[in-house]
Amino acid sequence: MSAAATVEVGGRRLALSNLDKVLWPATGFTKGEMVDYYARIAPVMLPHLADRPVTLRRWPDGVEAGSFFEKHCPSHRPEWVPTITQGKVAACAIAEPAALVWTANLAAVELHPTLATAPELERPRSVVLDLDPGPPADLLSCARVAMLLRALLDRLGLAVWAKTSGSKGLQLYVPTNTPVGYDQTRELALGLARLVEGAHPDLVVTTQDRRARPGKVLIDWSQNHPTKTTVCVYSLRAWRTPSVSAPVTWEELEEALEDEDGERLRFSPGAVLSRVAEWGDLLEPVLHVEQELPRLG
Repeated sequence: MSAAATVEVGGRRLALSNLDKVLWPATGFTKGEMVDYYARIAPVMLPHLADRPVTLRRWPDGVEAGSFFEKHCPSHRPEWVPTITQGKVAACAIAEPAALVWTANLAAVELHPTLATAPELERPRSVVLDLDPGPPADLLSCARVAMLLRALLDRLGLAVWAKTSGSKGLQLYVPTNTPVGYDQTRELALGLARLVEGAHPDLVVTTQDRRARPGKVLIDWSQNHPTKTTVCVYSLRAWRTPSVSAPVTWEELEEALEDEDGERLRFSPGAVLSRVAEWGDLLEPVLHVEQELPRLG
């Protein structure tokens, strides 16, 4: 791909620039390759972005250089990229393939949507349990905690889906798609986290205090808040090599634990596109499954 190009995406003409710029120096993965990935993953990614305020995280000089979060949608956005206002922030609304390619052209490696959709931005569509390992805890440690949480949720009659963060950990989604508020989803997330922490204090922590986190997995319940965002499924991450936040099955988590191989839970853009071609969107049920949330205690 040349350094610049004009392309048509979904009936929109886009001028793309610096396509030969290397964003991942360790592998030589370029901005053009990133744009191509986002164009191809758009059909399954866009439903998870639709109607949600999206924060962009941009690495204009590559993932080994500095980055910045962009909560306000850039003023130079095309007129067909709408915004969603939340408080004082007018965030980008990524509603079509061209908008996703446009963000990629901004070197927005990562896209972080809210848990709620407009116009009901105070009503989260899911509970999220963000599993973040404190070294030497790792991705396999997160898989162990995910299994504990799944067993607990199963006893509560709640279905849960998993995805890799694309970085160090995992994220679990308990869909609600019912009229609940963040107070209720946060209460459930904290209650679940504390139950697992109480039973496995050597493995799990619920406090953000970094002094308590080495060797343990933080179950970050605080993500269940209207102003918080979580990296979108299928988003690339600024990992050492191009890595994607990808849905995983419970069988895959079990197999990784049995084989003690956390690397099998890390997915390149090409691998994710192949998985989608074979299995479709494994996280699609989170968009529509309705579940009533219990109160713990």
